[in-house]
Amino acid sequence: MKKLMLGNEAVARGAYEAGVRVAASYPGTPSTEITEFVAKYDEVYAEWAPNEKVAVEVAVGASIAGARAMSCMKHVGVNVAADPLFTASYTGVNGGLVLCVADDPGMHSSQNEQDSRHYARAAKVPMLEPADSGECKAFMKEAFALSEAYDTPVFLRLTTRVAHSQSLVEMEDRADVPLKDYVKDAPKYAMVPANARPKHVLVEQRMAKLAEMAETSPLNRVEMGDRSVGIIAAGITYQYAKEAMPNASFLKLGMVHPLPTKLILDFVSQVDTCYVMEELDPVIETHCKAIGAKVIGKEKFTLLGEYSANMIRAVLTGEVPQTAGKADEPVPMRPPVLCPGCSHRGVFYVLKKLGLRVSGDIGCYSLGGSAPLSSIDTIVCMGASVSGALGMEKARGADFSRGTVAVLGDSTFLHSGITGLMDVVYNKGTTTTIILDNSITGMTGHQDNPATGFTIKGEPTRQVDLVQLCHAVGVDRVVVADPFELKEFERIVKEEVAAEEPSVIIAQRPCALIKKAHYTGSYRINDKCKNCKMCMKLGCPAISLTESGPVIDETQCVGCGLCPHVCPFGAIERVGDAQ
Repeated sequence: MKKLMLGNEAVARGAYEAGVRVAASYPGTPSTEITEFVAKYDEVYAEWAPNEKVAVEVAVGASIAGARAMSCMKHVGVNVAADPLFTASYTGVNGGLVLCVADDPGMHSSQNEQDSRHYARAAKVPMLEPADSGECKAFMKEAFALSEAYDTPVFLRLTTRVAHSQSLVEMEDRADVPLKDYVKDAPKYAMVPANARPKHVLVEQRMAKLAEMAETSPLNRVEMGDRSVGIIAAGITYQYAKEAMPNASFLKLGMVHPLPTKLILDFVSQVDTCYVMEELDPVIETHCKAIGAKVIGKEKFTLLGEYSANMIRAVLTGEVPQTAGKADEPVPMRPPVLCPGCSHRGVFYVLKKLGLRVSGDIGCYSLGGSAPLSSIDTIVCMGASVSGALGMEKARGADFSRGTVAVLGDSTFLHSGITGLMDVVYNKGTTTTIILDNSITGMTGHQDNPATGFTIKGEPTRQVDLVQLCHAVGVDRVVVADPFELKEFERIVKEEVAAEEPSVIIAQRPCALIKKAHYTGSYRINDKCKNCKMCMKLGCPAISLTESGPVIDETQCVGCGLCPHVCPFGAIERVGDAQ
């Protein structure tokens, strides 16, 4: 039976059919749905871990115990997971171990555009890259086979377009893969220097065998066509190039590390001109040139963002890309904004009003940096808000800290903010941290986390108490506040920022998009309005400015009740059911 599947769903199906038993991940677009789909299979234990490092460690432990295991993350998640990854390359596996990473060329939902193929090369582990959903499933099954055959973790690399595009997938039965025996073997799995040194020798031997295998593997295939143009590509770039130049000759690479040598040289020798096309960095191109293959790559093709069939055709043929017809009127810019009713909006309104510096973080609340809220000064990586704010204080003194706050979500705090808060306490900082507790992991699509009280399968579990946790790391001043009670929240922020010791404010209100929010009805602006435009400072998408003054679009308003708190004339009234 065939089924139309997202690439992410096909990866999950491949893992299921391969007999995976354990899946541990941290949500991160564009990889999130892989684990969500895996969790639907009762035969698989699946979990949301607090961060990617923990997730990979869980998967490594399951592998050592004899189970086929996997962990999924976005490209920046590999940065967090790198510590266990590099050592797992030395230990090897017992049950097959596959790490799925989804890169984000074009930065649709990411703070940088890094290329995870560099991690495969640095960690000395093989990496496969599928080009459609069918290959996502097939390559996932092959990855487990390679993992066990070569005693190595294996990367499966996706990009946003493959992860979120659909194509047909052949459904097959789940393989009955028994647990492998667990044997106590410290020289293999306990990486003290005396054990690690001989393991490095084995890693290099393994990579040599994999490189030899890459020469004849069906993962890499030649498609000869017009020999005047040859194209070497992998993943989604192969699809773009195939659409742009259907008659060209292709070397389609499914294994992007290690890369073949003889296969590439032979292909290049058979075409007049050979191009290497890849998102993002010249990984394949560098290999080609290092082995003496005459290819054209980044001289013609950009290092930046996503490719397209039109762009490739334009570069190779000079043909002007087709564009849609112009609209009769200019199309307005529509930047992302916090949702109507977003629980974070009140926080950033107050921070903007008080003129505070905000050390920001990764999550929905990153949009608090957009106009008109325009509150966030810095965004670096998960958890960096707290430790970054401490660095600012140590650089410029306690007085500077009085005008600075760190802001991060509850899931981000559990991911990597706790250690930053410990650093503040231990090193005598006075930073005020605001934890935006919206009862969910919001930006990646409402996944549970250790603070929600539910597992990925919806099972009730022990819920982390954020107040006790903050007290436990040494913070005495911990306040829970509703960020929609603007006057009280402003008072609390002023008081905590002025304190000469570390403090935490837990801004607690559920995300407007989950049932726990219980919003009903909507609001409208009545004839008491003086056109002061104070409501516009909230940046709510339901409120817009017309020639006659602000209006509320009742089809967008969720009835959260924040806007009446900023209207000095009582001109905003409820319509419909009360909260």
